[in-house]
Amino acid sequence: MPVLPPWLTEPLWDQFSALLPQRPLYHPDHPLRCHRPRISDRIVFDKLLQLLRFGCPYEAIADTTCSASTIRSRRDEWIRLGIFSQLKQIALDS
Repeated sequence: MPVLPPWLTEPLWDQFSALLPQRPLYHPDHPLRCHRPRISDRIVFDKLLQLLRFGCPYEAIADTTCSASTIRSRRDEWIRLGIFSQLKQIALDS
């Protein structure tokens, strides 16, 4: 069960997901495509909202759906793309 209610997170996700580039589920250059599938952006989004809301460590939010290292690496990816600051602003505005 999510910590934040869907009526709150759905509008935020709709705004934020429009900013995300489309990514393949598997790395297209890998010949066998045998690596684990990429964790859904939505799962990482929900975890980052929890971090922004509660201010706890990544390890406290991580669970079987998403590791702390995945949360941090996706955050870093979104920072490089320039969209993490927009996530923070969308969350604060709501």
